[in-house]
Amino acid sequence: MAGKVSPVKQRHTTHTRRFAASLMVGTALGLPSAVAFAQDVAAPVAAASTIRSIAVSGSQRLEPDTIRSYVKLRAGAAYSTESLDQAIRDLFETELFQDVQIRDNGGDLIIEVRENPVINRIVLDGNKRLKEDKINKEIKVAPRQIFTRSKVRADVNRIIELYRRQGRFGATVEPKMVMLDQNRVDVVFEITEGPKSKVRQINIIGNEKFKDKKLRGEMATKTTGLTKVFSSGTSYDADKLQYDQSKLRQFYLTKGYADFRVISAVAELTPNKRDFIITYVVEEGERYKFGDIGVESELRDFKPKVEAIPFKKGEWYNAKTVEDTVESLTESAGLFGYAFAEVNPNFERDKDARTMSMTFNIGDAPRVYVERIDINGNTVTQDKVVRREFRLAEGDAFNSFQVKRSSDRIQSLGFFQEKLEIEQKPGSAPDRIVLEANVEEKNTGELQLSAGFSSLEKFILSFSIRQRNFRGKGQELRAGINYSNYSKSVELGFTEPYLFDRNIALGVDIFRRDYNSFNFINNNRNTTYQQITTGGQARVGIPLTEFWSLAGRYGLNYDEVSLDKQTFFFQWGLRSVARRALFVRRGGQPHDVVARLQSCV
Repeated sequence: MAGKVSPVKQRHTTHTRRFAASLMVGTALGLPSAVAFAQDVAAPVAAASTIRSIAVSGSQRLEPDTIRSYVKLRAGAAYSTESLDQAIRDLFETELFQDVQIRDNGGDLIIEVRENPVINRIVLDGNKRLKEDKINKEIKVAPRQIFTRSKVRADVNRIIELYRRQGRFGATVEPKMVMLDQNRVDVVFEITEGPKSKVRQINIIGNEKFKDKKLRGEMATKTTGLTKVFSSGTSYDADKLQYDQSKLRQFYLTKGYADFRVISAVAELTPNKRDFIITYVVEEGERYKFGDIGVESELRDFKPKVEAIPFKKGEWYNAKTVEDTVESLTESAGLFGYAFAEVNPNFERDKDARTMSMTFNIGDAPRVYVERIDINGNTVTQDKVVRREFRLAEGDAFNSFQVKRSSDRIQSLGFFQEKLEIEQKPGSAPDRIVLEANVEEKNTGELQLSAGFSSLEKFILSFSIRQRNFRGKGQELRAGINYSNYSKSVELGFTEPYLFDRNIALGVDIFRRDYNSFNFINNNRNTTYQQITTGGQARVGIPLTEFWSLAGRYGLNYDEVSLDKQTFFFQWGLRSVARRALFVRRGGQPHDVVARLQSCV
């Protein structure tokens, strides 16, 4: 409707002008004639103030009744210029139409609309650093949806934000529409990625105790340069800006500057949008030493002494040491069964003496017991495989060291990811605690297949398979096959880490190896002997302590050796081999080789 005047407004304007003219004529001719003319003009407006009908034209996909439902105009109701304007605004707010007009033919209203096109497809052009899959996840417009400019503008901002996260602040996105038949449109996002914005310079204002180079070394963000061409730390990241501020504060607090603060941190983008200049304004403050140190405990049987605190009066203040002390006292209270003991350091700052006195207050807490042990996240591994690694059982007194030891033992199984965590949650009573092991399983199967070629043995094949968590019971099963023209072997192994649910490991291995020994004389291959070994072994492991175990194994092999008749079966050669075999036997070689040679002599 932009640029056009509604017929109602036109008619209303015409009537106003005629009414003003009648007033001017009435002034010259007399009042009664002017009033009579005004009444003639007002009569048609009063007759047209009631809606007789509402028609819709121009719609293609939407039903007329649907369009009429978007407005408050109804047949038989009164209307005005304001109500018609409001109806037009209501139709535009649906974002379904490009243009809307309402025509008035003496109470017969005609709503003329032009619908927004339907999106046929979304096209990305110019994206090289970001794959289409990653961009498409952020785009809200999609094929077969109604095209609206507001949604496209929002998607443009989303794409630009994606590139900013990658450090490309010069990226631009220009949306274009390709009109198709049947009121359809292709939406094309033309992307200019631009270079990655680097950190050209880091300025620090207000530091006097430490040089800029030292402080920059504590930051995760680095300035670009020839020696840092392949470094990812030179890219600007707003999250790193916050992280670097915390790193600066942490550095100063470990050096005794308890009043240190970052007044401001500003990142300015250069006009070419290629580089950033970061400026920190800091206030170092004075350096403090530790003052008086004390420990107050409200726990009945946990009274740590001041001598147990790792720092002394007169040493430079170090916030990291204070945090480690709080953690150490909390863990020590957990050893006595106080899982929910809170350690709060109370600081007393003396600005004149520049000392920081503190008292570690250990609040009162009930001694707790393990009410329940929950295991979450295991889909293949059975619960008992995890539970038997716990050093605490349901009903035992809580012990933080045993909880940490349980976590280490579960992690050492090798069945779960490194994100293993044992959470401590309140139980049904103040003196009850629930231990919740949240595990995330990983693949425990291994499959290896290799092939090669040798001028001596021709083709060499090797195949092995291993499952370290067989049937989810923590058992290990493995098998291997090696094959070549002159060497073959088969091996099988099985290990049960908890025999009959007791902490006794039992393993069994069986194997068979077939080996042909040979030499070359005048480029001719001659077999010297063949050896077939069949055997097995049993393994047993018994824990002695929590960290020591005793393991033993017993193996039994049966060797069958045969000699080449053409090479060894003659009188002088056989004796020579027999004497050599006797010498080998004293070195620990199989006894039946010597026995066979002596019988032949």
